[in-house]
Amino acid sequence: MYLDEAILDDSARLDAGSAAALLPHVATAGQQVRQSARLAQEAGIERLAADGRPRAILVAGVGGSALAAGILDAIASATSPVPIIGHHTHGLPGWVGVSDVVLAVSASGTSVETCSAVEEATRRGARVAVVAPADSPLAHLATVGGGVLVPLAGQRPARTALWSLSVPLLVAGRALGVVRAGDAAIEAAAARLEDVATRCRTSSESFVNPAKTLALELAGSLPLLWGTSQVTAVAAARAAAQLAANAKYPALVGSLPHPGHDQVALLDGPFGAGLNGAGGGGSDALEDFFRDRVEEEESVRLRLILLRDPGVERPEVSRQAEAAVAVAAERGVGVTELRAEGDAPLERLGSLIGLLDFAAVYLALALGVDPGQTPAAHDLGR
Repeated sequence: MYLDEAILDDSARLDAGSAAALLPHVATAGQQVRQSARLAQEAGIERLAADGRPRAILVAGVGGSALAAGILDAIASATSPVPIIGHHTHGLPGWVGVSDVVLAVSASGTSVETCSAVEEATRRGARVAVVAPADSPLAHLATVGGGVLVPLAGQRPARTALWSLSVPLLVAGRALGVVRAGDAAIEAAAARLEDVATRCRTSSESFVNPAKTLALELAGSLPLLWGTSQVTAVAAARAAAQLAANAKYPALVGSLPHPGHDQVALLDGPFGAGLNGAGGGGSDALEDFFRDRVEEEESVRLRLILLRDPGVERPEVSRQAEAAVAVAAERGVGVTELRAEGDAPLERLGSLIGLLDFAAVYLALALGVDPGQTPAAHDLGR
């Protein structure tokens, strides 16, 4: 696997190459949080609460927009008195009706699946709010159907618009009584994302830049991303999506206790201790030790990426996480532990997603991959 480590410490190449089209947008995360919260309020998203608390909240979105449902659910967490359900296909479930709220998000505003969900929600009389570009088909459906439209501000790649899509849902959730994140929590998250952007900037060298360091740790491995709380599980899902979209790099996603309890068996498989006979004993192990490795290609091995949530994860999950680190070490599997920072759930989520978003772009550059191009995704959509 080709790896150009030098590019990560060459700010001139970073600022002039393919990263120049993406990294500045990644760095606007804090600005997106503040701006989208203001736009949601200006759009009158509080109108959703005029008829009281809904029976359920359904969040429609596909692709990069689909994570918005997970973010709303993670921030609402155990305090939500109603279920929050993600929906990522055409139409709507049969139970959705006048007692429910449908929130639809799309960075392009052209998603066929999400448009069909909004059309059906309007027909059934559900309360509807849409987050999409103002001149898009999805925005038109919201307007003609009497729903609330929160327009996306600015032009940026969909992969870098997560906060513009998600924060209006949090403002809606607050109005509906399912989210407790107030203005102070939103500002704390914005400030945290700005701090991450400063520490991960292109001019910061690899040995002090956490995103560049993480990118080099990921290179050549098969990442196994585990969250230890609802917030960090969402961050793990986001990381896998960004690694795929930006670095064209695969990753496995899980969490503790489930499905990590099943996935831990991977550590004994061909990408873990079982690689090239490692972990065995007797004469086979001795022969393996003395074999000539000069002509061998470097093999891909698992790397466990633990996204920890100190003070929030359950004690039994903390014990499982510590056990997983020990199990991985015994099998020669590398481990990276990242800890969420901040008080409120939104800030902690931002601290991880901000770092992981930068790392995915830096990994792409180190591998010689253009993070701005996704030809296979375009071909799939034809």
